[in-house]
Amino acid sequence: MNQVVITALKRPYTFVVLSIFIVIFGVRSVLKTPTDVFPNINIPVVAIVWSYLALCRKICQVVWFIIMNVP
Repeated sequence: MNQVVITALKRPYTFVVLSIFIVIFGVRSVLKTPTDVFPNINIPVVAIVWSYLALCRKICQVVWFIIMNVP
């Protein structure tokens, strides 16, 4: 670590140029990086078919309303 400090004090322009290169290439990489990293995928859809013959229509509508309003 000491050697880095001594070299930086002996050649300050080298470290200024290196820091400018780091900034330039950092900004360039941020601008060139694609924003959408993840591929397009099909989100799975679940369909539930439920048939219960002994259930009256009113209760079935209440159950359907509860199921459809679940966040």
